[in-house]
Formats: sequence, structure tokens, C-alpha cells
Amino acid sequence: MQTLENVFEDVETRDVNLYAALDIGSNSFHLVIARVVAGSLQTVQKIKQKVRLAEGLNDKNILSEEAMERGLKTLQSMADSMQGLNPRHVRVVATHTLRRARNAKAFLSKARKIFPYPIEIISGPEEARLIYAGIANTTQSEGNRLVIDIGGGSTEFAVGEHLLPKVCKSVQMGCVSYQKRYFAEGIITKKAFERAITNARQEIELVVGNLQRFNWETNIGASGTIRAICSVLTALSESDNNILITKAGLSELMLKCCDIGHADKLDLPGLTDDRKPVFAAGLSILIGIFRSLGLDKMEVSSAALREGVLYEAHDTGANSNIRERTAQSLATRYDVDTMYAKKVWATCIKIYEQAEGAWHIDTWDLRHLLGWSALLHEVGLQINSRGVQRHSSYVIEQTDLPGFNQEQQKLLAALVRFHRKKIKLAELPSFVNYSEEVVFKLLVILRLGILLNINRQEDQLPEFGVQIVEHKIILSFPENWFDLSPLLLADLQQENQYIEGTGMSLRIK
Repeated sequence: MQTLENVFEDVETRDVNLYAALDIGSNSFHLVIARVVAGSLQTVQKIKQKVRLAEGLNDKNILSEEAMERGLKTLQSMADSMQGLNPRHVRVVATHTLRRARNAKAFLSKARKIFPYPIEIISGPEEARLIYAGIANTTQSEGNRLVIDIGGGSTEFAVGEHLLPKVCKSVQMGCVSYQKRYFAEGIITKKAFERAITNARQEIELVVGNLQRFNWETNIGASGTIRAICSVLTALSESDNNILITKAGLSELMLKCCDIGHADKLDLPGLTDDRKPVFAAGLSILIGIFRSLGLDKMEVSSAALREGVLYEAHDTGANSNIRERTAQSLATRYDVDTMYAKKVWATCIKIYEQAEGAWHIDTWDLRHLLGWSALLHEVGLQINSRGVQRHSSYVIEQTDLPGFNQEQQKLLAALVRFHRKKIKLAELPSFVNYSEEVVFKLLVILRLGILLNINRQEDQLPEFGVQIVEHKIILSFPENWFDLSPLLLADLQQENQYIEGTGMSLRIK
């Protein structure tokens, strides 16, 4: 008789790792946990909590203590559901409200005490890219597609083909912010709708021009606002299947809302109670988008930002490829000397590999950020050779960098800003996910990688040894080699003085 413990012996084992994505949105926090099945992600758990973080953002972009407390309480609840997950399989992203909040760092610092995973604040275009990735990985369609996502504080647009977006844009308008501005106290009128629609069209004027350079065969809406509108239209049509959102359907829905007159009384079929306060605001934005882009209909996807984050958390190679395309784009645009940049990169990685264990910087993230800073440290040279550090830092800080979150981009800019000459410690920014000590270590390695290749000649630098003893870097060179390169020796001795403030030192053998 077969025993139960042997019943699955002949069944092929699969990847049973769980992957998680948490989207800290302006309106809701969404957690998705999935496992890999036949190369695809299968959702095993979804949690959504209405937080309305954006309601706590005032006109000076200060996030209220009450809103912070709501967010922190929700994070603590999410942490309970994420217990036991491998940190390398978890990615947490924050969007518009924390992008805008001047005191976002205070929220993130408090979150670190109760929530075990780092929180990445992503830019608007990066949010649009990830939303596109979520839909592209879960939706079948031919040719170019337009993707639109109306969130609580911002609206994202992307046009692309298959898995590759061609343009990603973000506009600061969302259902929570429009509710506060045009439908205060829940009052809904035709005049308020028209004002909101007109303003939405004004907000997206420049985006419309960019998008209309591309043709698209399908347009797809995502996330809560658009799905809520589709749900109501489907219920009103008494259809068993989700229908397309149409221009005529949106107009009829607006008139129904105006006839009802107040958000509390929006007892529309298919509309949940938690969506009522922001429904009219979201509807006005979507009508404005339809009018400006000349849309007649829209499909609706169940995927969104969190699915895009989830797919990249599972496939780290995808994120790597995106960063490679970003670096290649910058290198082409700013005519980077790529042969020299690769030499600097190789030297930095050689030093890093000796230091990573002793200095506790042995993470995929830090290795790659050091590498990207080495490859891109001269993007500002085309602007002016004088003050190249400032120009390179400015370019990296102000350019959209797909594949990098805001803090990673900020760290790259800081490393590049002080890659040579004096290190102005007071001007180095502080970070939430990177300690000051880690920043110093990466900076010192980058500076040495650049300095050791200062001559730029391909065969100038000999094989050298690297030894790490606590906070001391010991470089050993062939005997008498500095007789031929006395200037480099003087530069290295000067560098030892420059890095003293970081708590590290340099010794030459």
C-alpha cells in the first residue's frame, strides 16, 4: 500500500521560491506575493489597504503626522504577511506622495524601525516604465500599445511594443489631489467636472504631444481608478463580462454622478464604498485624457505597477538590461570615452572584490552602483572639462535613469560629484538605505580606480596587489615601478590626505 509521504516522489520539483512586491501608493498600499510556475509568476496572495497617504500632503509638500501614522501602521501589518520571505526576493517601491513629500526621509527613517525591507522612492517615469512592464508581461496584444494609470497623486503614460517601452511620462495629477481641489466635501456638480476636466487637459498638453509621435493599436488602462470605472460601466450594462470603457459611457457616467450630487450617495452598482470619495475626481481625469488623446475606447488590465515590480524582482537580469540601456544611452549622448571608462570600472571592481568582505559591502546593489559610477563619471566632460565632477553629477541627478530608483540615482550623483580633488564632507547628502560609512567606502574605491588610470594609456598601469586591513587600503606595485611614474606616486600620496576625513587611509608598497 502506497504511503502518503511518498506520493509526490515521481513529480518534478519546481522553483518554490516566493517573490513579493509592495506598492506604497498615494491612495492605497498593495502587496502581491507570487511563486514561479512554468516560468511565469502565479499570485498566491494579494493584500490591499486604503491609506490615502496623499490626503496628508499639504500645499507646502509636508506630509502630516496623521498620514505618516496611517502609513506606518499599514507597513507593520504588511510586514506580518511578509515574514520569512527572502529579502533578495522582495522589492518595495513608493510613488508620488513620498516623491513630493519634503519630509519623506522622516517617514522612511521611522519605517526602518518597524519594516525590515528597504523602501525605494521611484521617479514618475520609472513608475510609468514599471507599470508598462506589469501590463506587457501579463497582456497579449499586437503592435504598439498605450498604457495609462491614474493613481492617487499622479498619472502615468507609456507607449511601447511587446516588453519594451518607447516613451514613459508622469504627470502630477491624481484622484486624491483632484478630489481635494475640485470635489471638496464630496460635492459633485457639472461645473466642478468641467473645471477638473479642463485642468487635466492642460496638465497633459506636453505629454500628449510626446505620445502622439507614436502610433498605437491598443490602449490599456490600469489600477484602481480605471478599474473602478470599468466595474461600474460593466454593472450598469448588466453584462457578465468586463466591457470596454467608451467615450460615450464616460459621458453618461459623469451625468449620473452630477444627478446624484454627492460622493456619499454614489450608490452605483459595482462601486465599492472606499472608492466613492475619489470616484468623480478619477472620472474627470479619465474624461480629460480621452478628449485630449482622441480616444474612443479603452481596454482594462488587472496588472499594474506591483506586477511590473514583481516581474523584475523575479528576473534581476531584466533590471540589469534596463540599466545597461540607460548607461549606453548616456554614453552615446555625452560621447563618453568608453575604453577609458571600462578601464576605470575594471580597476574599481578589482579593489572592491578585495574589500567587499572586510568592509561588509558585498551586495549586488553596491557592486553595481560602484560599477555604474565608474562607467559614467565623465558624462559631464562634454559640457566643460573644468569642474567635470559638478557637470557629471548634475547630468546624472537631473536625467531620467530607467532602472534606478531615486536614492540610487542620488548616490550615483554624489559619488561622481567627489570622484577627484577634495572631498567636501558637509556637501555629501545623507541616505536612508545607505549608511555614511558605506558611501565613504564606495567613494574611496571609485577615486582610486580613477586615479590609478589617470594617464589613460592602455598599458600604463602594471599588475598591482590590493590588501585591506580594517580601514586601510594597501596597494603594492612592482619594484622600482614608480621610478618611471613619480607623478602617480605623488598623486597617491596626496590622495591619502584627501580621504583622511572618511576614516580611511592609503598605503603604497
